[in-house]
Amino acid sequence: MKRIVLTAMTIAMALTATAQQYSFTFVPAGRTDTVLYIGRYYRDAVTLVDTAHAKGGRYVFKGRRDWPRGLYALVAQDGKKTVADFCIDGSRKFTISGDATLKAESVTVKGCKANSQMFTYIATENAAKREVDSLRALKKDEATREAAEAAEKRVIERMGAFEAAACHPKNPNVFFDLQNACVPPEVPEDVEDKNTYYRMHYWDSLFAAPLGTLRPTLLHSPQLFSKMNYFFFGMLYYAASDTISAEVDRLMARIGDDTALARYVLDFIEPRYFRSTKNVGWDAVWCHIASEYYLKGRCPWALPGTITNMRYNYNRIKQSIIGAHGQELWMADTNQSADPNDWISSHRFPTPYVILWFWDPDCHHCQEQSEELKKLYDGMVARGEKRFEVYAVGYESDVAKWKRYVKEHKFNWVNVGGTNVNIDYQEAYNVHGAPTMIILDWHRDIIMNKVLPAKNIMSFLDEYEKKQGVVREH
Repeated sequence: MKRIVLTAMTIAMALTATAQQYSFTFVPAGRTDTVLYIGRYYRDAVTLVDTAHAKGGRYVFKGRRDWPRGLYALVAQDGKKTVADFCIDGSRKFTISGDATLKAESVTVKGCKANSQMFTYIATENAAKREVDSLRALKKDEATREAAEAAEKRVIERMGAFEAAACHPKNPNVFFDLQNACVPPEVPEDVEDKNTYYRMHYWDSLFAAPLGTLRPTLLHSPQLFSKMNYFFFGMLYYAASDTISAEVDRLMARIGDDTALARYVLDFIEPRYFRSTKNVGWDAVWCHIASEYYLKGRCPWALPGTITNMRYNYNRIKQSIIGAHGQELWMADTNQSADPNDWISSHRFPTPYVILWFWDPDCHHCQEQSEELKKLYDGMVARGEKRFEVYAVGYESDVAKWKRYVKEHKFNWVNVGGTNVNIDYQEAYNVHGAPTMIILDWHRDIIMNKVLPAKNIMSFLDEYEKKQGVVREH
């Protein structure tokens, strides 16, 4: 037993010996926090990894630890608010002093060139921004416009030279390495489709960097998260699902066998496309990510339970994505006949379109939208322009209440409901709340699976037909 204990102690001592001793001191003048933390970035979260208590206005983090090269956060005592970012880049002993918020202009650094360069860079950038803002005010006055424009141009040129010198590859600094890896692409003047060019070259700077050595730093930086978040949920926010899915594939192809970076990307975007209830086509993007990566075994970090749950959701959701063929419902109308021969089909109408309207008479939003839809429907019928039929499914277990509401509000479209139905429509159309709207085209394929305001339905159909090359007779 003693020999085992001694062996374990020896191993622990050896591990401690390999870890480097460090002492990071922060002196934010006037700060009243009793404790500050060092936080490490990962995507949009910060993990607290070290603690220092206030002693005479100083916060000293010290001990033995291997600190990977990177950008870290000094975090306030609430464990949430970031006081300032700083570098760990070679030096294991440094002091950063400044005002209570460590504003770059107030900071002085001892013992760490990387931090000194970073805070100087940020302070210079901030000063230039203030200078440009003041010149923009002068540009509004005709008397000072020309001089202000010339001065603004000089500031921009000066800062361009400053940034190029500071971020030069020959000037190794973790902060500048991150800046270079995440710089946006420059679009040539002679490029006709500038938006597409920008999108196609968005990731070039990341993969131009020596990714193997830089990856651990990138994964734990706010720069990479901001770049990724802006691409998928900024630039591509309104893009078609096919475009988004193609961009996922293009990025993942460039990532290749880099499992850490693949996990960083996929585990961030997958749940955001899954949880969306408002964005058209995002469920199709989620289905693509699930089927092509998680369900094909390309995500070795995913737990078996996660994969099982994802497979269930995929099989459920894929049936109701845009482009899928809508499953035919047969349901009883307000007469609630138990004879299937009396039930009404959701597909067998002469109109080009069918709107499946899943609604609940107790739902306030359903009531409002049903009234708006009724105005549109009744007006269309009165003009003899019945472009679509409404197949309204009463999403309410109290059949008597549903029937009474339909009668009182004079819904003249097709009203169905109750338990007399051929299939589980909640599973068939991923209906797990009301209101839900599904629009089927003339082939009874799904062309919309989000709730559209009634005032937008006609314009949506017009735009859809325009894309399909359909010419309507007026």
